[in-house]
Amino acid sequence: MTDPTSLPNFPPPPQDRPLSGRVLDALQDLQMNPDLDKEGDVAFEARDQKLFVKVVQGEQFDIMRVFGQWQIADSVPEDMRVRLDGCNDITLGVNLVKAGIAAGHLVLAVEQIVARQEQPKAKLQIGVGLILQALSLWHRNVLAKSRAEQGLDPQLPEGAPEGTEVGPWLSIGTRGASAQQDAPADGSDGREGDA
Repeated sequence: MTDPTSLPNFPPPPQDRPLSGRVLDALQDLQMNPDLDKEGDVAFEARDQKLFVKVVQGEQFDIMRVFGQWQIADSVPEDMRVRLDGCNDITLGVNLVKAGIAAGHLVLAVEQIVARQEQPKAKLQIGVGLILQALSLWHRNVLAKSRAEQGLDPQLPEGAPEGTEVGPWLSIGTRGASAQQDAPADGSDGREGDA
């Protein structure tokens, strides 16, 4: 008789394995040292940043949310409008990334649909890359654009392409200096009806 310990141990097909297990395997393949936290989320590190994956199971497919949160540094202006405008720029400018401020923390998330038979490795790589780029972009935009609003040199980072300019906030049309400049001369706010 064959020794049962010598038989190969084949993993079940992807559709029979929960997405959280497939995520753990993918993160191990990517050498990101995954671990389950007490909430059941998968915690891991990418480029010295702690990130998480939360899996929401559905009937036909699952949703994989890759997210992170960071304490906002003292170097960032305390003006909540400036911070939220930076989030708005990320959410509007980087299609898949959602950005928000919660209790003094910047929260970034990417949600992706994962089919039952699909391996999540490629989508994890995309989600992690987008979040880390958005983190850098948010911080740079908030500092540079808030300085530009004050009439100061925006202090672009070293290596920025020559001719790089700091653009307006994507939400500037609804408030701020340009909203006041665009106001009608008759003193009305230019809106029709009540909101």
